[in-house]
Amino acid sequence: MVLEGLGKSLRDVIGHVGSSTIVDESLIREVSKELQRALLQADVSVQLVLELTNRVQERALSEKPPAGKSSKDHVINIIYKEMVGLLDNGEGLALKPQTIMMVGLYGQGKTTTTGKLAQYFIKKGFTVGLIGADIYRPAALDQLKQLGEKVNAEVYGETGEKNAAAIVKRGLEKFSDKKIVIIDTSGRHALEEDLIQEVKDIAAVAKPNERVLVLDSQVGQQAGPQAEAFHNAVGVTGVILTKMDGTAKGGGALSAVAKTNARIVFIGTGEHIRDLEPFEADRFISRLLGMGDLASLVRLAKEEIGDDDAMEQLARSMLSGRFTLSDMYQQMAAVTKLGPLQKVMSMIPGFSNMEDKIDYEASQAKLSKFRVIMDSMTVNEKDEPNIIKGKRIERIARGAGVSSHDVKELLKQYNQSKKMMGSIGKDRKMRKQMMKQLGGMDLDSLQDSQ
Repeated sequence: MVLEGLGKSLRDVIGHVGSSTIVDESLIREVSKELQRALLQADVSVQLVLELTNRVQERALSEKPPAGKSSKDHVINIIYKEMVGLLDNGEGLALKPQTIMMVGLYGQGKTTTTGKLAQYFIKKGFTVGLIGADIYRPAALDQLKQLGEKVNAEVYGETGEKNAAAIVKRGLEKFSDKKIVIIDTSGRHALEEDLIQEVKDIAAVAKPNERVLVLDSQVGQQAGPQAEAFHNAVGVTGVILTKMDGTAKGGGALSAVAKTNARIVFIGTGEHIRDLEPFEADRFISRLLGMGDLASLVRLAKEEIGDDDAMEQLARSMLSGRFTLSDMYQQMAAVTKLGPLQKVMSMIPGFSNMEDKIDYEASQAKLSKFRVIMDSMTVNEKDEPNIIKGKRIERIARGAGVSSHDVKELLKQYNQSKKMMGSIGKDRKMRKQMMKQLGGMDLDSLQDSQ
């Protein structure tokens, strides 16, 4: 999960508010200190931390909760809004025909991110052409071609040509029929004069709609000065932060870049070609706080599964305890397509709060085993799990090549999932939050229709 340490610390802060018997000045000061510790440990600058926590404390002490909202919910909402305000810095890349120039230093993940960005636009229905304009790193063009083949994007480059602007000019002519053209430029170990001139020359030829700076989030707070320096040199219009998974400095990089008013458009969340997420501050903070991000889950499912009905079924299953093993099988198949289990679960409200109780690696392996077991069941058995007893368990185990204990474990997991989803369905506050995230879907009617 992205910024797992910060997310856990923030959820502990929220949990402290939620479990308190009374919201008073003493609690608010305690929560402010806990929030400070969480943000400082995530490498956010001291100045930003103090500014944010002072605003939280001032608002929580002076503002009265809106009608119908409890004092606890009001404080939690203030924390959420202030966190969003810290990182919110504009819209992402527009879904329209355009030319995008990628810039950055060596080792930041620029070429890999170029391939990921191509994949993103291709999934949105655009034709994409990639231009390899890195004339210094010998393997750059080969790497770009491999990425292009993986995502089905055509690549143009010229081995041996030393004029990057000339390569870009001929590449643009070749890709005149492409809706999206992405230019991978050279990097340097530092922002040197020849790099600045080369990028300016390419920009003069390409006239890109976007100049996107790729930054490694592990540089932490130094991401801010780097973003500012590149912007002053070449007019950066957007930033992509890479390696946001498993880094203690990701919070520092995010906040530092946002403080410069640079527009964060994507974050890289892993090594897989699909591990590039559009950055939207409100949804990002919602996931960190354990509130989930169902809108992004729906979007991800539509891209990976391409089935709107599957998402409606997901909502139904989450809100009703009356679902079968057939439903569970379909959900497991869908979840497998969506990526790592931890990433998917972080998008579901409430599940992030259970992360200490979940071994995601073991759970991923169990998902595969459980699907094999269900493949050995009859349709009737999957639709009526209560009939699976005794000899049926032994027969299913033999067919799946597992033990009877494994089959019983599946049935136990099924019953636990059924009970858990039923409890979500009975929580009106949770239903209301889910309905809001899903853009107004009538979840109550979905539940009633079961």
